[in-house]
Amino acid sequence: MTQSEIITNFYNAFQQLDVEKMVSYYHDDIEFTDPGFGTLKGNDAKNMWRMICSRAKDFSLEYSNITENSAHWDTTYTFSTTGNKVTNIIDATFEFKDGKIIKHTDVFDLHKWASQALGFKGRLLGGTKFFRKKLNKQTQSLLAKYTKKHL
Repeated sequence: MTQSEIITNFYNAFQQLDVEKMVSYYHDDIEFTDPGFGTLKGNDAKNMWRMICSRAKDFSLEYSNITENSAHWDTTYTFSTTGNKVTNIIDATFEFKDGKIIKHTDVFDLHKWASQALGFKGRLLGGTKFFRKKLNKQTQSLLAKYTKKHL
């Protein structure tokens, strides 16, 4: 399977919220990074997708521009904390080892995401380093609680 086929299969599985298929494309030593979670490694990265997929509401995903090491994807969902509708536009890059994804980096406009997800507070603070650090701490805490409860 080519790298672009792996990426395509990953997003096909994501569209279906088939998280176990998604994480099957990840190397055991995966390193995932994005503005919301910061950097997660190994099972934490896999469990992040398990948590996200288990909580998905009004979820849709479209992807495009698949190459051997990158993709573009747009997702729309209801943010569970506030009930706000969010559309997130994301560019992803990938590195591979042993036929699996070893590094996955998602890049998106955190301020725009925070404005949609959190409303006024997100518009006010969403572009700051303080907000990013606080958000990373909160999301990693949620992930730890999810992992302890479910796995």
